[in-house]
Amino acid sequence: MRRVITNSELIETVRFLKVKARENKANIWRVIAEQLSRPRSRRAVLNLNHISRASKPDAVVLVPGKVLAWGYMKHPVTVGAFQFSHDAKSKIEQAGGKCVGIRDFVEKYPKGSNVQILR
Repeated sequence: MRRVITNSELIETVRFLKVKARENKANIWRVIAEQLSRPRSRRAVLNLNHISRASKPDAVVLVPGKVLAWGYMKHPVTVGAFQFSHDAKSKIEQAGGKCVGIRDFVEKYPKGSNVQILR
């Protein structure tokens, strides 16, 4: 039996993503909502090292989960995620990048074009 999501912020974010997917006719937000609805053990947890290797300078990256601080950023990247560790945020900003929550990310990139999803 599947456990019910009790994190109210997560529930609201998933609901927000589904609404924006319909409003903007952008299936990317529906896919992200599905990935965030998964059990915690199946959600994305990425280290900075992985993000740095998988992205190019000035890329726009979305992580449907949490970003952790292991490794370092070699170039500036705009990263959107549900959660960031404190050290990950500071390392991304030291490299000249930006950390953005999912709601702000969707408002900034409503169609989701040129957004790279990392899992």
